[in-house]
Amino acid sequence: MINQAVYSFSVWLDSLESSTLLHESFYMYNWIESTHVLFLMVSLGMLFLIDLRMLGYAFPNVPASKVAEKLSMPMFFGFAVMIITGLLLFYAIPVRSGQSLWLRIKVVLLIAAAVNALLFHWRMKRSISSWDTDAKAPIGLRLGAVLSIIFWVLIVICGRLIAYDWFDCAHGQSGLAGVLAGCIDGQAQF
Repeated sequence: MINQAVYSFSVWLDSLESSTLLHESFYMYNWIESTHVLFLMVSLGMLFLIDLRMLGYAFPNVPASKVAEKLSMPMFFGFAVMIITGLLLFYAIPVRSGQSLWLRIKVVLLIAAAVNALLFHWRMKRSISSWDTDAKAPIGLRLGAVLSIIFWVLIVICGRLIAYDWFDCAHGQSGLAGVLAGCIDGQAQF
């Protein structure tokens, strides 16, 4: 049911002239993809510094609240640009992207990273006064920082693997790989 809905939506997007123009543009698609990667580096660089501060590996003598305060704005700006450019990349090649096993894994990991970030932020705000100047954050926050790093490394790997077609429906996937990639029986191959 979900696979059919994603496929139908992707086919509809693909039928839009602006989607085709974006994909076939000589420069625009490449500029969007490059912007996505550049802002990925900016936002993850800031996020990893915050995570490493929580683990005690970066700026252990600087209060954690100051590190988070100074790096949050560029990090959130980078994430906003990444979301916009990521959606544009999907928009440019919707059918292939919608049936990418790697994109689907990436979306699940993005949701997990977002939930982890919300819990992390909530726990940090609630307890910061008791440990702000300690070299390491409490164990719960350190676990959240480790999970953040793991999720984002996996998200980047999956994002890179989207370019490869090992599990594309055009290759006649069957079984679990076909279901996870969103292959629909009888669909027109792209």
